[in-house]
Amino acid sequence: MELIPTTLAGCYQVSPFFAQDERGTFVKTFHAERFSALGLPTEWREEYYSSSRKGVIRGMHFQTPPHDHEKLVYCIQGRVLDVVVDLRRGSPTHGQHIAVELDASQGRGLMIPKGMAHGFLALTENVLMTYKVTSVYVPENDSGIRWDSFGFEWDVDQPIVSGRDRAHPTFADFVTPF
Repeated sequence: MELIPTTLAGCYQVSPFFAQDERGTFVKTFHAERFSALGLPTEWREEYYSSSRKGVIRGMHFQTPPHDHEKLVYCIQGRVLDVVVDLRRGSPTHGQHIAVELDASQGRGLMIPKGMAHGFLALTENVLMTYKVTSVYVPENDSGIRWDSFGFEWDVDQPIVSGRDRAHPTFADFVTPF
């Protein structure tokens, strides 16, 4: 397992053990000892998945303190453009964002630290995304910023976005607790 730094402080692409043969693929997405040796979380509190069709944008989501969490995401079917924005006030990369294509056929994931907003655009039909998080979901701490408010060009003509995601405050109007 290899961590590949991104331009956002503390956010890494995860290149796990990946094997492919005539049967298909095998991907080891988590290994406690290796994560611990790399200084990453090893105790996950929840794990879930989402399914999306092509053109869906989900995001930009996070939980606020004291229930903020680190997040490990993988695309296990299809391809997504995964996007992260740094919301941490004192961070050298505050306000900056990255976009990383996650493709199930390659097995790579993204390790997202506390204080960052996360979202993605489904690039193919029948996308499945998995998430591991270090805190339990608390509705009162569930938050987000508008998907189209931080200077990223999603390059999709008519995105499918939930009413909830359209109602989030803009990045400029968001007062960060991080």
